Amino acid sequence: MDKRDNLSVVIHKKEDLRVEQSALPSEPGPYEVQLASNTVGICGSDVHFWKDGCIDKWVIESPLVTGHESSATVIKVGSHVKNLKVGDRVSVEPGVGCMACQVCKDGFYNLCPDVLFFGVPPTGGSLRRYYNHSSAFCHKLPDNMSHGEGALMEPLAVAVYACKRAAITEGSGQRVMVTGAGPVGLLSALAAKAMGAQDVCILDINESRLKFAQQMGIDKTILIDTKLDTESLANEVIAILGDSPDITLECSGAESSLNLAIFVNKDGGNVIMVGINPRKVSVSLSSAACREVNLLGIKRYRHSFPLAIYLVSSGKIDVKPLITHKYRIEEALEAFHTAANPTSGAIKVQIECFEQS
Repeated sequence: MDKRDNLSVVIHKKEDLRVEQSALPSEPGPYEVQLASNTVGICGSDVHFWKDGCIDKWVIESPLVTGHESSATVIKVGSHVKNLKVGDRVSVEPGVGCMACQVCKDGFYNLCPDVLFFGVPPTGGSLRRYYNHSSAFCHKLPDNMSHGEGALMEPLAVAVYACKRAAITEGSGQRVMVTGAGPVGLLSALAAKAMGAQDVCILDINESRLKFAQQMGIDKTILIDTKLDTESLANEVIAILGDSPDITLECSGAESSLNLAIFVNKDGGNVIMVGINPRKVSVSLSSAACREVNLLGIKRYRHSFPLAIYLVSSGKIDVKPLITHKYRIEEALEAFHTAANPTSGAIKVQIECFEQS
């Protein structure tokens, strides 16, 4: 009889988060691996599901294990798995397309209408000790990367994919503006630099976040004065970058930031909408249209984990300073309160899930 402890973090309903046992996974399927979870980061979406019980159309209707920023160790492999073996440490890509529809066949598996994504109803997440996952979506970690860094590959993959969509390239002399200095904004700024941007400027309303960005090597920062109009703020951006940005990575989800991006971006440039906006926003579409400013959305990522891992393992990006708080899974309730508290100073809160001997 399997006597393993599968302690898990489960959202039962709005503002009802529990640390409790969940069922152990069955034997992995032919193309699956069984994973012993090591580290899971808390994402803003995890907090939203806990606090609100839903995000847009995705509603917590029954108890659901949360979590999707994960690293783990392979403990069993399915009969047809060839890319991994027992003992491999992996960063876990949490969204798996059906791989049978035309969207998946065309390579856009992140846009699959039937994608299963950890921690988004009805799919249980990875904040548990043991679970199965598709081997194709487990990315082996090199020896010089920790499990904490491995768990950060999920949000870094968002940043990498945004930079790929923006067509940031080495030697292009591109100037990049990043709006929002939360975890994804910070990672987007770091990825833009690592992938070849000449200059990167990051904006936020939180001075401590900007000071943190400077410590991470993003030396051009602007503290947003909410009393300034869009044109005045745009002039600040142009002054610090030396010209209008060629590319904007909008990571705040704020309507005002999207309008700033459209207003200040160079004609013909790309604005990547990384942050999640409210369902309806008022933006200057006529300005974007007449100046051929390209508004490009992203849905999470595709084909981006390998590059994210390379950028960290090669030393081009150091993500370790972003990990400001670590907890054991038994302390998950405290960890979530820390992540949700804007005065805690948390950038990335991580939870260690492995059983202690």
